[in-house]
Formats: sequence, C-alpha cells, structure tokens
Amino acid sequence: MRLKPVPEPPSDLDALREHRRAVPLVPGDTDDCCARLRRRCDLPDRQTANDWLAFLRTLGLVEETPRGFVRADAEPTPERVRDGLRDGVLFAPEALAALAEASREDPVTPDDLFAATRDRVPRHDRARDPEWEAEWRDRAARLLAWLALADLAARVESEDGTAGYVAGDAA
Repeated sequence: MRLKPVPEPPSDLDALREHRRAVPLVPGDTDDCCARLRRRCDLPDRQTANDWLAFLRTLGLVEETPRGFVRADAEPTPERVRDGLRDGVLFAPEALAALAEASREDPVTPDDLFAATRDRVPRHDRARDPEWEAEWRDRAARLLAWLALADLAARVESEDGTAGYVAGDAA
C-alpha cells in the first residue's frame, strides 16, 4: 500500500532529522505523537502532524508498535529517503517514470504530474473535497520537491521561465 499524504518537504535532510527526533523513543499513541510533532516542529495543526507521522513511517524513520509510535533506530540518509519515496508514496513511480523521459527543454511540472495521475486519484478523495484538483496539484508539487530533496529529481528552469524537474543524479 502506498501513502497518500506528502507533507511540505524540509529545506534539507538535517531538518528532516528534527522531525524524526520529535517522535518519542518510548511508544506513544497517535494523539501524543502528533502533539509532540506540532510543538517541536511548529506544525500548524493536528492533521499536518498526522501526515508527518505517516510520512516518517513510510520513510522508515518511525515505527508503529502495539503500544504506539516510536522513533526508529534509523537516520534519514539520502538512500533511506529515496527508498521510502520509491516504495511507499502514491504516484512516486509515475513521477520517476515521467522524470526519466523529461529534458531540460521539456521538464516535468506539477501540472504535468497531476495530469498523468488525475484519473487514478482515489475516488473517495474526489468525492469528499470539491477542491480536490487543487489539493492534488499541490501534492504533485510537494512530491516533486521531495524527489529533488533526495536527488531523484533536479529542479530546472525551462526556456519560458517556468520551473520543472528532470531526473536527478540518484535516479
């Protein structure tokens, strides 16, 4: 199963370490972990913290135990982040395939990624939110930014001045 939430990426992997460190070493329930993430990482609301908790779990930086969530004994190395993105995030394979086909003259934009995956957005997400297209376009932008953070993508400016992405050094 692939994860839908894709939080706003941090500036670098050191900032990702701060999010990982915000999860307790002693297992805590979801509410406690979300409250701690909100407080330590200055997150705006519980939903954002919950998305981060799920995302950190997908990256292998947090584990869910019978007693709750706990910080994993793993650092957010570039390889771990790349593997977590490739294996656990919804539409990451599609993004990577599009990046492999992209060029500096014709980079992948968030709109391109959204258009390529639009028909596969879960039906319940489309039915629940009348603004689902805007949310999933934003999600596409965040996913591409995460791929860039992990060197699976590289941000480029096209000739017309719009930003897009091509395959990165680690792709």
